[in-house]
Amino acid sequence: MGHGGNNVVPNVHFRKVNGMQAGRKNRVMMRTWLDQAGRKKRRSNNRKAKAAKLFPRPAAGLLRPVVHPPTQRYNMKLRLGKGFTLDELKEAKIPRKFAKTIGIAVDHRRRNRCSESLQTNVERLKLYMSKLLLFPKKSGTKSVKKGDTPRSELKDVAQNTLKEIIPVPKPSTEIEARAITADEKDKSAYKALKKARTNKHFLGAKMKKEKAAAAKDA
Repeated sequence: MGHGGNNVVPNVHFRKVNGMQAGRKNRVMMRTWLDQAGRKKRRSNNRKAKAAKLFPRPAAGLLRPVVHPPTQRYNMKLRLGKGFTLDELKEAKIPRKFAKTIGIAVDHRRRNRCSESLQTNVERLKLYMSKLLLFPKKSGTKSVKKGDTPRSELKDVAQNTLKEIIPVPKPSTEIEARAITADEKDKSAYKALKKARTNKHFLGAKMKKEKAAAAKDA
């Protein structure tokens, strides 16, 4: 049987079914998952041990901001970011050095590109501060500092075991149906885009003509 062109020589191993079978039901190279239940229990025990080690702090670690992922494909979603910006901390009236000591992540590189994201994270910080309980560093009365929570409120405090400490809001993407207005019927999106594209194309020539006219009048 001839082959047209410089192709790979067929070398298909049809006898290798279910991973190198040697007998009727002998599956030599099939991977099993017999430790699934054991691994599940181990992960659960590790989570509990980590939470006990961090008590009374939140099991998730530091509080992180809500951000929009980059690129057009994902920017409609929300996820946790690295840390709060200095502007967000300033707006929420939390000193940057103090923020690190009370479980708030700080990222001095991040910038706020819009006021909406700034306000969202400021509200997140204010909600966190309203629920925050500060334990004194030591057991004596002299160790109690300004801003610490009274000892009467620290009895039987439950630990925050949520994944994000404060859940990430899920914005609704559903658009409510409505009737098209007469103004929208008269307008053409194609014409508006075409006009904008034309204006951009001839902007340089238009500016050059205006400059020449101004120089001529002078």
